[in-house]
Amino acid sequence: MNLGNFYSGREFEAYEYLGAHTVAVGTVFRTYAPAAKAVSVIGEFNGWTDTPMHRTEDGKFWEVWIDSARDGMMYKFRIYRQDGSFMDHADPYAFFSEKRPGTASVIYDRERYRFEDADWMWNRRDRRNEAMNIYEMHLSSWRRKDNPEELDRRINHAKETGECIDVSDGWYTYEEIADRIIPYLTEHGYNYLELMPLNEYPADESWGYQALGFFSATSRYGNPDGLKRLIDRCHAKGIGVILDVVTVHFAVNDYGLYRYDGTPIYENPNFSVGRSEWGSCNFDHSRGEVRSFLNSASEFWLHDYHFDGLRFDAVGNLIYWQGDERRGVNTNATEFLRRMNAGLKERDGNVILIAEDSSAFSGVTKPVREGGLGFDYKWDMGWMNDTLDFFRTEKDYRSANYHKLTFSMQYFYNEKYLLPLSHDEVVHGKATILQKMAGGYDDKFPQMRALFLYMYAHPGKILNFMGNEFGQFREWDEKKQQDWFMTRYPIHDSLQRFVDDLNRLYLAHSAFWERDYDRNGFEWMEADDTLQCVYIFRRISSAEKLIFFFNLSGWDQCYRLYPKAATRLELLIDSDEDVYSGGTHDPLRKIEVSTKGYDMYLKAFSGRCYRLI
Repeated sequence: MNLGNFYSGREFEAYEYLGAHTVAVGTVFRTYAPAAKAVSVIGEFNGWTDTPMHRTEDGKFWEVWIDSARDGMMYKFRIYRQDGSFMDHADPYAFFSEKRPGTASVIYDRERYRFEDADWMWNRRDRRNEAMNIYEMHLSSWRRKDNPEELDRRINHAKETGECIDVSDGWYTYEEIADRIIPYLTEHGYNYLELMPLNEYPADESWGYQALGFFSATSRYGNPDGLKRLIDRCHAKGIGVILDVVTVHFAVNDYGLYRYDGTPIYENPNFSVGRSEWGSCNFDHSRGEVRSFLNSASEFWLHDYHFDGLRFDAVGNLIYWQGDERRGVNTNATEFLRRMNAGLKERDGNVILIAEDSSAFSGVTKPVREGGLGFDYKWDMGWMNDTLDFFRTEKDYRSANYHKLTFSMQYFYNEKYLLPLSHDEVVHGKATILQKMAGGYDDKFPQMRALFLYMYAHPGKILNFMGNEFGQFREWDEKKQQDWFMTRYPIHDSLQRFVDDLNRLYLAHSAFWERDYDRNGFEWMEADDTLQCVYIFRRISSAEKLIFFFNLSGWDQCYRLYPKAATRLELLIDSDEDVYSGGTHDPLRKIEVSTKGYDMYLKAFSGRCYRLI
């Protein structure tokens, strides 16, 4: 490892030097603890007694070779502080960890697993002009092994008694998840899987966003080989895999990064900005060692695990101090983002870098060479908020909110946006996406179908959280699986059928995605019919033109269409068709529209997609 790069924040492969590395005989351990008085390794191989490490390099690193330390054995670093006290820490660069509530690191041979996805990796290319339909998933709550009713009983009993409950006995392993999720994705028309954080973390309730093992695949679902095999198998079926990562903050647990050598190495020492709104420790991005740590963690997941992309959480909390624009820009953090993204792209220009950012900071997806932060995509939180606000508005008041659905196109081309209906929108009392729809039970489903069609028709890549596709009613709970029994109800089953058909339509027709970020790929035809709540627009690719009609009022409408030239339209999908539990039976599949006009009858809360032929 180049020490100059490490200290200047330009190192991307610190994991090749630091951590526990198996060799022909035994294991070499290294850690960075500049303020430590002494450091030892304790573990299964020495009866958890001290094996002293010696200073190396410039005296700030510690190293020891232990011939009896083997793959799969647990260990910790015992850090002696200047006052003579000590704390046993997990290895910041550990490649595997003991299953919680255990806190030890585990020696792992990184070279053991052999990927079989060479063709996929070789053929990866820029996706901006391609379809990207992302299924966001939390591994332990998509499906579980145990009986849902029995789990509910256990959880309710724990609430009544105040006891802690361990639900890990119902988790599938990485391999078992692969057996189930890959057929599901291929059957239902998703070409990307986004996994919520899998770096090791102490608390299930944090969903992985308060991590400690930034190089360690969580042991909740098995070992690193299992995760690699899951990704390998996804690639074999043409499915890309994206991982959620966190570069803003880390869990405060004292066995982790917190005051690792008795001083604040990783965390910001300034009290006013040292703790995040979640109570975790904010990284100190002014330190080169911290930037190199985070650079290397990002590169590690892309290189060692063959993830196709990373979604960076809470980027707004990096851009602005504590995520507050009034505090000003954190220039240390923005410079870190620029250098990290540029470095990752230098190593592989085809990896996908996504920012979850709700701020108005400009240039998030602009290339670094042009002064931007260098992300490929940014979540369009404005689109998400405006869209859900519109659909939760009662039908009698929608005219006043009409332009909430047109506003996004006024700023859309300022960044490269991705449209998310994510996990954040279905927790903490916000209600699920289906519940957000205005009106009674019967009104929610046609609006949900219209929402999906509007989302897919709108420029931008697509992300949906698990459960959206069949109309999950209960808010997401990380302890429970999704309510799959709901698909036995015809109206939920038909909603999923609609989403399936829409997914396949999206993947098959280039007008949905080829010119997402080209102004010539989108054209409004009606964006001011506030009285009828009718919207019409065109999506255009090099191969075809699609026209979308929406009536988002609560009443059937007749819209008089006057094309500039005689036009023939072929219906591709109608959200009100009876196969989707709508009221339209056997709609006209082809219509001819003359310049004299055509009366388009649009059912309440519905949308249609036509192809020009």
